[in-house]
Amino acid sequence: MRLIQARRFSVAPMIDWTDRHCRFFHRQLTRRALLYTEMIVADAILNGDADRLLDFDTAEHPVALQIGGSDPDKLARATRIAASYGYDEINLNVGCPSDRVQSGTFGACLMREPSLVGECLGAMVGASAIPVTVKCRLGVDDQDPEEALDRLANAAVAAGVAGIWVHARKAWLEGLSPKQNRDIPPLDYDRVHRLKQRLPDVFVGLNGGVKTLCEAEAQLPHVNGVMMGRAAYQTPDRLVDVDARFFGEAPRNIDFAALIEVMADYAARHMAQGGRLGQVTRHMIGLFNGMPGARRWRQILSEGASRPDAGPQLLLEAFAAVRVGTAARAAA
Repeated sequence: MRLIQARRFSVAPMIDWTDRHCRFFHRQLTRRALLYTEMIVADAILNGDADRLLDFDTAEHPVALQIGGSDPDKLARATRIAASYGYDEINLNVGCPSDRVQSGTFGACLMREPSLVGECLGAMVGASAIPVTVKCRLGVDDQDPEEALDRLANAAVAAGVAGIWVHARKAWLEGLSPKQNRDIPPLDYDRVHRLKQRLPDVFVGLNGGVKTLCEAEAQLPHVNGVMMGRAAYQTPDRLVDVDARFFGEAPRNIDFAALIEVMADYAARHMAQGGRLGQVTRHMIGLFNGMPGARRWRQILSEGASRPDAGPQLLLEAFAAVRVGTAARAAA
């Protein structure tokens, strides 16, 4: 039940961004939202360092793992391995348009092969009791979004998925870069709404172009959940209001001083295990966007975290600059 509720608002899987340090930070801002890992390729799980790829802090719950791949057997085996780490959900990526993903014949190009997607999802569902979902596009290139999305959704439902997340854009694999695919193909929320109307008993969530919590709330009469990506990462303080606005909890004001202390302690533990400060602080750069002292905060973290002697104290130093900026504005 907690997972079903958590899908009401989630932070999207983003390659190179939503790693375990990002998710620990985001969890300090929202207790209830579902957090996603960046996409991890099934082959990497099977042949690489599974602990490094899959281990996470228990504080991150509820947390979902996104897997990339197109081989049902490999995906089933990767799902079994991932299940042992305690994820709340496992999601198959059928939406990423990057060249690297296309060369592996998975991601958005799988929109052209709904029967294979169904086989992959069925293998994943059969491999573990953990709920399996899929994240897809409206279609790719010249596909008709009505037909392409319905065929993919039908295959997913037949495979027994627990939900379908739809990035409400086509992916143009010919002629557009992955970055351009985030903005140039037009959004079509109505197409996702029609999918939900057709599948009233299936969880259907919407992703793509959602920049504010008000925009997210406006979608909930039409779909079961909303996923926010870059806006949540670049201005993470907005996550503070998620629990009140989407999960019915009492509004709260964030104690930034306490947050910085928690993150400094987390960074210290990470560094004691051989990690680097910048691996944690890079996800916190946008925390004070629009606030007095934000520029100095970004400067201190961006420049200081790469120094050989950089330690968790840098977070306290950067936060002191925010406090000075806030005090100066109040006195003006």
